[in-house]
Formats: sequence, C-alpha cells, structure tokens
Amino acid sequence: MKNVRSFDAADYLDSDTVVAEYLNAALEDENPDVFLQAIADVAKARGMTQLAKDAGLGRESLYKALAPGAKPRYDTVLKLMRALGVELQASPVPTGQA
Repeated sequence: MKNVRSFDAADYLDSDTVVAEYLNAALEDENPDVFLQAIADVAKARGMTQLAKDAGLGRESLYKALAPGAKPRYDTVLKLMRALGVELQASPVPTGQA
C-alpha cells in the first residue's frame, strides 16, 4: 500500500480568490469552529508569524484565538480578516431560508 498524505487545506489556499471562497464556504456552516478552522488554515498558508504581525497580535494570542472551541472577540476576528485581505459582508437571506 502506498503512503497516503493527509489532506491539508492550506496547501491549496494559493490566491485571494480561493481564500475568499474558502472562508465564505466556512461561514455557511452553523458551527463557529468551522469558520475559525478555516481562518487557521488560511493563516497557516500565509504564515502564522506574519499574520500575527499584520493583525497586531502576539503569535501565542493568534494560536489561542484560533484553537478549537475558542471564542475570540469580534475585534480580533476583524483584525485577522483585514490582515488576510478579506472582509465580512452581510447579504439578505433568500426568502424561506431564514
């Protein structure tokens, strides 16, 4: 049997468009941990140290904010999103899906 390499989403997050689509897909899930994991995947792809610096956070604080089950503050999430070069936007829910 051949060695099977485990899947790592960070290996495929190679453009701003792909990153935005990936984060949007994660936002569709009701579980907030899915979105935090998506941010962590993008952070890994971009470099955790650089993201922490760009967001004005300590590296350890970044890891804590993105840990499974973490409840980061809204301002922390906004700093991370801006540092990643993406923004959150609201759009109306199609009728009958609210």
